[in-house]
Amino acid sequence: MYNMNIPSDRELPSTGKLIKSTIIAMITALVLLVTVVMPAEYGIDFTGVGNVIGLKRMGEIKMSLAQEAAAEKQAAELVVSEQSNAQTAVEAIAESTPEPVSVPDTSAVNIRRDEMAVTLAPNKGTEIKVTMEKGKKVEYSWSTNGGRASFDLHGDSRELNIDYHSYGKGSEQKSEGVLEAAFDGSHGWFWRNRTPETITITLRTNGEYTDIKHLK
Repeated sequence: MYNMNIPSDRELPSTGKLIKSTIIAMITALVLLVTVVMPAEYGIDFTGVGNVIGLKRMGEIKMSLAQEAAAEKQAAELVVSEQSNAQTAVEAIAESTPEPVSVPDTSAVNIRRDEMAVTLAPNKGTEIKVTMEKGKKVEYSWSTNGGRASFDLHGDSRELNIDYHSYGKGSEQKSEGVLEAAFDGSHGWFWRNRTPETITITLRTNGEYTDIKHLK
């Protein structure tokens, strides 16, 4: 049991042989790396051996596939990043968008536009009135083709027993403004020609009235 054959010193390899074997192994590994591994894995062929035995082509295909895979991965990451940025932008817009504001519907408002002309001989008068509800407004402008005309801007209402309500009076060659009805009824202009010549008065109206009449 205890009788083991111990090799003699002459049977063990010498230090020189070990070093020589190690160097040979390293050279062999280096040759294999240059002629086989590098052409087959990376398409790098310093000696030309890999090209002869077809290993270089194999390595080039592997490298091409690896580059394509890397490019596809980068493209996929770019798409994900763009989608994330787009989602962030949409959320930011949604947060910054104000709540919708209710706008009154004015489609039902009766807006009229009219133009009327009346001719007055010297010292003659005439009247044009619009029918409006209380609080309604009409924009107006009138002018003569000659001298000044005396005017009386007023209103009346038969239903409310209002015979006369003055908005203003005077003598002008032209006038413009906004008339707001003080009550439901007729509101308008009376003119009298105080000049020695015949004049024509042109009235333009734009507003919330339902009717316009020339009262001769």
